[in-house]
Amino acid sequence: MVDTVSPALARRIALAAQGFSRPLPESPGLRQVGGVVDRLGLLQIDSVNVFERSHYLPAFSRIGDYDRTLLDRLTTGGRGRMIEYWAHQAAFIPRELWPLFEFRRAEYREKGSDWGGWVTENRTLAEWLRAELAANGPMRASEIEHDANERRGPWWGWSDVKRTLEMMFRTGEVVCVERRRFERVYALPEQALSPELLGEPPAEADAVRHLVELAASALGIGTEADLADYWRMKRAPVRTAIRELEESGVLLPVEVPGWTTGARPTPTWLHRDAKRPRRIDAAAVLSPFDPVVWFRPRTERLFDFHYRIEIYVPEPDRKFGYYSLPVLIDDRVVGRVDLKSDRQAGVLRVQSAWAEPGAPAETAARLAPVLLRAASWQGLGEVAVTGRGDLSPELSSELAFAKAGVA
Repeated sequence: MVDTVSPALARRIALAAQGFSRPLPESPGLRQVGGVVDRLGLLQIDSVNVFERSHYLPAFSRIGDYDRTLLDRLTTGGRGRMIEYWAHQAAFIPRELWPLFEFRRAEYREKGSDWGGWVTENRTLAEWLRAELAANGPMRASEIEHDANERRGPWWGWSDVKRTLEMMFRTGEVVCVERRRFERVYALPEQALSPELLGEPPAEADAVRHLVELAASALGIGTEADLADYWRMKRAPVRTAIRELEESGVLLPVEVPGWTTGARPTPTWLHRDAKRPRRIDAAAVLSPFDPVVWFRPRTERLFDFHYRIEIYVPEPDRKFGYYSLPVLIDDRVVGRVDLKSDRQAGVLRVQSAWAEPGAPAETAARLAPVLLRAASWQGLGEVAVTGRGDLSPELSSELAFAKAGVA
């Protein structure tokens, strides 16, 4: 008989798996930052820096105002614990996961001229780039000089050198060991990875099964679509992996009332080690690229929260703001705030603040300390609310009250 998990318990299970069932540490250090990495398995990278780059935000949401250089130690250079690859989207992953994505690199090699085919068609340039990296060590594309390195054509204005390096990155001929000023630093795999990581990779079925198990552990509870999306894998091999993990007792089939496909319950699985907390006591803002909300169908299923980032929406058509972050209070997503770190003025600007229908009365009071902590984390002296959004007036009052209390 399949167990039933209530929607409220499913939310708590999901949030506990993501690290929201613990109180904020008083002084988060490298161990706590590493714990976030271990729990999530990846940190998605995005170029938007209006508040803070996305890969820094999941740790802030879970452990508070940590020293960002601690995460840099994990993601930077040959000694870092992490390396970049196209895992969910572009993401930092623990180095030991790199062999698991050989099946994806093979897919890129087999694709047409837009991907691996480009490297084949430009083999002379690819070999020259390998020789440059072998001779000089890790380099950015902008540091590599070549007659072909001129911007032309429709490929986002990239040079042939940049385009070739990007294709080689996807196919595994080069790796990205860090980012400098957000520009990828490329290296040969043998310059960055230990010999055991460069040995015979696992078979695709074994790799997919391992990745599905990691996704299930990170999500706590999920559907086939949830588990496939975590690492952006195809559904058919994920389905096979789920069946094998269910047979071995790693995944436990459950039903969640309201999680339906048509008229039928959507098949759902619980990781055998998932915690079932009675309550979640959390207050946080979430990156748009946080695993809690990055798969929008799951976000709506878990939280009844419709979320679309409005970066690409023309300004007159934006409803909530350019970079609105979901607001998590306890086990519910109850609002969103559009934040901007005005570093020149030393101000964290709340450009809009909105409450969801049914948000608790204490939403502004619970959110104000989070924003004060965010400003401190960013090295900013104050928080300023512009007044836009139905939550803004109360939030402004709460921040003023908190500031007066500190004074």
